[in-house]
Amino acid sequence: MILKKSKRIVIKIGSSLLIKKNKINTTWVNKLSEDISKLWKNKIEIIIVTSGAIAIGCKYLKISRKNLKLKEYQAVSAIGQIELINLFKKFLSKKKINIGQILLTLEDTENRRRALNAKDTIENIFKLKGVPIVNENDTTATNEIRYGDNDRLAARVAQITSSDTLVMLSDIDGLYTKDPKKFKNAKHIREVKTITDKILKSASKSVTDYGSGGMVTKIEAAKICMASGCRMILTKGSVNNPLSKLEKEKFCTVFIPNTNRYNAKKKWIRSSIKNKGSIIVDDGAKNALIKGKSLLPVGIIEVNGKFDRGDTVSILNKLNNKVGIGVTSYSSDEISKIKGIKSDNIKDRLGYISRGEVIHIDNMVLIK
Repeated sequence: MILKKSKRIVIKIGSSLLIKKNKINTTWVNKLSEDISKLWKNKIEIIIVTSGAIAIGCKYLKISRKNLKLKEYQAVSAIGQIELINLFKKFLSKKKINIGQILLTLEDTENRRRALNAKDTIENIFKLKGVPIVNENDTTATNEIRYGDNDRLAARVAQITSSDTLVMLSDIDGLYTKDPKKFKNAKHIREVKTITDKILKSASKSVTDYGSGGMVTKIEAAKICMASGCRMILTKGSVNNPLSKLEKEKFCTVFIPNTNRYNAKKKWIRSSIKNKGSIIVDDGAKNALIKGKSLLPVGIIEVNGKFDRGDTVSILNKLNNKVGIGVTSYSSDEISKIKGIKSDNIKDRLGYISRGEVIHIDNMVLIK
């Protein structure tokens, strides 16, 4: 039950798993698709974060990735990304699973508004009974705005989508006290609750022929997950049906967060130093918030300040006393247009609708 207790899982796939003996490992992708289908049928939402566009692009073009310049990387990635997405489509479509491609840069996950947009796209792919497939947008990202590895990208995706679990499929079956490829006396670590200096020292950096990163970037990914209330599982992915094998044998390293994802998000909202503006609500809205309801436009009286969707704002009552803090789903200009109206009428007023609520209860902290 190591995975079946999760409601939303991010699966990270490295380039080295997609290339075997200098060929694209179609058998492995097929077997992984079987595992994903089983989880999907159990109503577990799956997000795939996969590397491989450049590696597969090089295979397709029959060129070496060595000594490629950034612009050449970008062009190879553009070609390889098509082959990569078609590889997953070929096998997941046989399981009657739709897929949606999402390409992200570092800025997309660090900027709140962009992160919300990415999350909304993923949520809507789920509604269409699909599996989002995420990769770094190597075609446009420069060295200054690149992750450079998909380990940390996967952790950020897990964070912004409030996922329960990140499964890091690697060429190694977990974290060891030393590099097991070099030291026979290396001991496997089953659980990690705190990233200590000792843990950091045990992470030996390694780079494969096809992938980038190593154990160091996986530890960095674990830090992000643990801070956001998401557990991370590091396990061997090079076997066929790696998720089924994980469920059966449970041989892995589990990085356990010291908080749940709900409390992590609330803590982040509460610690926001600078709010961009404020929303004044009527007594009915205030009472609804106290009872655990979201903030709807009908209960909004006034908007102060200039802010964008995804910014943190204060929620005030009619006496200008702070009721709470929240992340808004609409800009100040949009809220000014929809204040006082029912959610059903948002589209008539704006011409579109992002959400029915201005601030969702999950993105709000009340001041007691």
